[in-house]
Amino acid sequence: MDRYGTDVLSGDWKVPQRGRAVEAPADLGQVVEEVTTDFCGEIVAVDRDLHTVTLEDRRLKRRTFPLGAGFLLEGRPVILTAPVTKAAPARPTRTASGSIAVHDAKARVARASRIFVEGRHDAELVEKVWGDDLRIEGVVVEYLGGVDDLADHLRDFKPAPNRRVGVLVDHLVAGSKESRIAQGIMRSAVGKDVLIVGHPFIDIWQAVKPSRLGFEAWPKVPRGIDWKKGTCQQLGWPHRDQADIARAWKHILGGVRGFQDLDPALLGRVEELIDFVTTS
Repeated sequence: MDRYGTDVLSGDWKVPQRGRAVEAPADLGQVVEEVTTDFCGEIVAVDRDLHTVTLEDRRLKRRTFPLGAGFLLEGRPVILTAPVTKAAPARPTRTASGSIAVHDAKARVARASRIFVEGRHDAELVEKVWGDDLRIEGVVVEYLGGVDDLADHLRDFKPAPNRRVGVLVDHLVAGSKESRIAQGIMRSAVGKDVLIVGHPFIDIWQAVKPSRLGFEAWPKVPRGIDWKKGTCQQLGWPHRDQADIARAWKHILGGVRGFQDLDPALLGRVEELIDFVTTS
């Protein structure tokens, strides 16, 4: 071996450890880090006139920086540029739920059958991911304030073989009050025309994969503490009042692109309900 045979100065010895910065468009939704302040967040706005980019971190705090050098994207240095205006994108071939997209189709006349969803946030999530499919199938989703009122709603609705009802219930686990109510209804005279399913989550927020929102797992909130407020507190999000909780949910829902961002425990239950109310 010739220990003097290698030229240590051969090659590009001046190259930085993370590589040289390359230009990258500041596309909305990308997560970047500004190196001088260590501020890391999702790109939520780009101002072409002011030549700035606005980032929002996981605590919902926003900061605006000049476009250009000084950012890291996936750990590599980049020079952020304003996104190039593109031609109208091709129409998606799939809906948010993964179904084949049907473009320019008129919404079907509503079926007699319905899906009841317990919780306003739950209903909004169902609409965002399965809304296109439900309109094609003519299925109306109705918001259910609480499972305690389910029997009254069913009494008014009068389920029948051609008038089925699917119900999505929060935190439907063995031994719970919700499970006892569900079992009682399923054993009743209308039970054959009603399907009640539920997800195992304390709150529908947990059905969204935490990795999509920038953290590894949903916090464990001690009993006796409101779950939503406790979650926001542990994540460092504002949680003083209901307006803060609403903003937190808006942030979570905004991170959902489609079925790929949801836990399979919810996906299967919603698909089961859709099949139940659309099958003759």
